[in-house]
Amino acid sequence: MSKIIRNGTVVTATDTFAADIIIENGVISSIGTGLETPAGAEVIDASGCYVFPGGIDPHTHLDMPFGGTVTADDFESGTIAAAFGGTTTIIDFCLTSRGKPLSTAVETWHAKAEGKAVIDYGFHLMVSEITEDVLEELPDIMDEEGITSLKVFMAYKNVFQADDGTLFKTLLLAKEQGALVMVHAENGDVIDFLVEKALEEGNTDPIYHALTRPPELEGEATGRAAYLTELADSQLYVVHVTCAEAVRKIEEARRKGVRVYGETCPQYLTLDQSYLDKPNFEGAKYVWSPPLREKWNQDALWGALWNGQLQTIGSDQCSFNFKGQKELGRGDFSKIPNGGPTIEDRFTILYSEGVAKGKISLNKFVDIISTTSAKLFGLYPRKGTIAVGCDADIVIFDPHIKRTLSAGTHHMKVDYNAFEGMSVTGEPVSVLIRGEFVIRDKQFVGSPGSGQYLHRGRFPQSGKLPGKKPAANSLI
Repeated sequence: MSKIIRNGTVVTATDTFAADIIIENGVISSIGTGLETPAGAEVIDASGCYVFPGGIDPHTHLDMPFGGTVTADDFESGTIAAAFGGTTTIIDFCLTSRGKPLSTAVETWHAKAEGKAVIDYGFHLMVSEITEDVLEELPDIMDEEGITSLKVFMAYKNVFQADDGTLFKTLLLAKEQGALVMVHAENGDVIDFLVEKALEEGNTDPIYHALTRPPELEGEATGRAAYLTELADSQLYVVHVTCAEAVRKIEEARRKGVRVYGETCPQYLTLDQSYLDKPNFEGAKYVWSPPLREKWNQDALWGALWNGQLQTIGSDQCSFNFKGQKELGRGDFSKIPNGGPTIEDRFTILYSEGVAKGKISLNKFVDIISTTSAKLFGLYPRKGTIAVGCDADIVIFDPHIKRTLSAGTHHMKVDYNAFEGMSVTGEPVSVLIRGEFVIRDKQFVGSPGSGQYLHRGRFPQSGKLPGKKPAANSLI
């Protein structure tokens, strides 16, 4: 059935205007004022609401094994929660194993999502080694699976961490093949030493997770990755940036014309290191990597979003229950499963803390929450904006609703909410994916398995011109 959305305020990354939207066959067919209702079309009244493009979350971990357990939210509960939160597309991290074909990992992740996802999804692919087999297999996976982003860990020694040679070779491959390299930027070798030292000295509480992963090690790794990207003339995306040290390294690289992009997360914009020092082991709820930082870093992150040195916001959704999972680290903070539940509240927190408090503009909100992720990860213009011919992924958002975030009302399966008690302004009321309601009047009406896997385009191969220094503002 065709649909027409009337009386709303349409907001894109560049424009804000009153208009009607006609949806036919899952795509936007017309945008304008006073449009005639197509015969038999359903009329959706968006009076008093913003009409946003669906949110794109570029950083999730659903049904992921870690630390001897598996995340509490899988592709069903995780994507339902995402939809309630205004997210219509996620890109999840597909973990690989050394010595095994990459295709085996991709098949595993397809099996995790199949029949469960209620929103559209794609995969990033972890690279832990560069062998002849990997070099031969990667281009085929990019062609056949449309996986055009590669993740390299610079931390989690003896678990995920790759060496600098692997990172550099991945950057060279990405330049050649049109892929975007993503890094978890922390100095894993030094962190490993600091963790062992803390435990030897009897420092086992959750706060030592933060104290053994200081911001200097995030800044150092970010700068190192940026230098290697410049040397390879490639492109880099730094995930979950938390601190001023890392922001400075990204800004320095971008001013030189290096294609470096940065993501932060709602938890780093609103929570701080003191949460890890909560009594009765409650601090374990806030153990993720990189850790929460001292509160003053939040100003640096908001400023970087405002001026374009950071371009996106991901949830880094990686939920573990406090009872039975986070508790695995009682007496040893290094055994606390890393991660938190954030997928549902990403969209509203950026609006409430950003737009409603004057830290970012309404159009910048759309750019950060959706449009730039679509451009960087090969989904634009199918996703990430409201325009004729785009998928009708639409969020009808009431900016006047006041509410309190809580585990008692969220839709994730995890037993706590990282933002418990936070008062926020605004809420997605209805969410459409390819023209079909998945959330309608704040009720779930979708169906598991209705989400589609997305084959994504390659990163534009826009190498630097000899003798010409690109302007920093010319980058996304």
